[in-house]
Amino acid sequence: MSAELLVDLGEDALAPELDRLKLSPLEDQKWPPDALAMSNSEMEISQSLAAGSPHLAWDHPFYDIARHQIIEVAGDDNFGRKVIVFNACRMPPHHELDHKKLLMYLKGTLDQYVESDYTLIYFHHGLTGENKPSLSWVREAYKEFDRKYKKNIKALYIVHPTMFIKTLLILFKPLISFKFGRKINYVSYLSELEDVVKCDQLVIPERVQEYDNKLRSSLKPSAQPPMSPPRSTQLPNQLFGVSLAVLRQRSPDCDPVPVVMKDTISFLSERGLEIEGIFRRSANVTLVKEVQLRYNSGEAVSFYEMEDFHLAAVILKTFIRELPEPLLTYQLYNDVVNFAAVPSENQVAAMKALVATLPEENYATLRYLVTFLAQVRRRALPSAATHRPSVARLGGCYPLVAAQVVKGPPSLLLRYRDPLVSNGVLGTHRSR
Repeated sequence: MSAELLVDLGEDALAPELDRLKLSPLEDQKWPPDALAMSNSEMEISQSLAAGSPHLAWDHPFYDIARHQIIEVAGDDNFGRKVIVFNACRMPPHHELDHKKLLMYLKGTLDQYVESDYTLIYFHHGLTGENKPSLSWVREAYKEFDRKYKKNIKALYIVHPTMFIKTLLILFKPLISFKFGRKINYVSYLSELEDVVKCDQLVIPERVQEYDNKLRSSLKPSAQPPMSPPRSTQLPNQLFGVSLAVLRQRSPDCDPVPVVMKDTISFLSERGLEIEGIFRRSANVTLVKEVQLRYNSGEAVSFYEMEDFHLAAVILKTFIRELPEPLLTYQLYNDVVNFAAVPSENQVAAMKALVATLPEENYATLRYLVTFLAQVRRRALPSAATHRPSVARLGGCYPLVAAQVVKGPPSLLLRYRDPLVSNGVLGTHRSR
């Protein structure tokens, strides 16, 4: 939870009131063994990515924290902001978890993204008397999280709030700034998150999904929330959310590279390569929706007239994110996930073989995108004068490939970024 909510009060002042609050139903007090804490499907996803953790080796100093998957990075939200997820139900009993280490791990995760706008989603269901952190931990967290972590958080979504969390916020209300208070949002049902982020990009714990279904079933039919937001009818010239094959058929010259990608990348290549944080900053939400509507209505869009580099970058990310299938296709997902097992000397050849199986429009579009990313990368290499890369310019560039080209976690990119971006993998022509 955001540091704004962690107030430096004495433990004695609030402990009696908090301890009397009901945290969750009695059945949640029964803890399964560690290996059964996630569903089989979640375990398969976890094992396919790494040995039970988000890409940390078993001897990594934070492996014992990461393996629980309490904190996750889930790509970008619908407005191009990085999404950080905190799963309370995945916290083991407090005597089995090093909370100081958890705090360090949380800080380390946030440190990668706090210079950009980001969104925090907190799944509250599953916080019980057995796994809730102590107030001394809350005090320590408050001291640790300074303004650096607060200034760019754009929204905090508390999913399935209970009387405990609501009462806690009421107790702290006099100490929470008005500005931050406006960022806190209660989410009663998972379907409401669709307005913020595509839920299929989140690995939502099975316990949370079951609880959500239980809440829905307890409602009267007239009060049932929609399972998913109503989808608007596709426009005749729709570009966002349409497959590459269909977009190619609609193109007057059957160009395999969509016009949105050509517009954004050509503008950014010519004018935006020197802009710091080109992929890290979000754009004005109203402008993003306006540009999307213009594209979907068949209107021409000129970023040269608008001169908004971050808008062009967000439109590019949004277009790729909304493709019905990722550029590398679902068929190749397992091959990409297991790419780390390929010996380093064979990785370029292996990647060439993989991309050669792509449909022609996917290959051409991927080549167009990666050529641009390689251009960004070259600009960010150390100069003779400074001997250090422009990390700020690279920030958000590679996660664009992982989270939106593969539809996987950003850290997945570490497994294939160099062979994919290196020269020779994506040639002018393919051999079938």
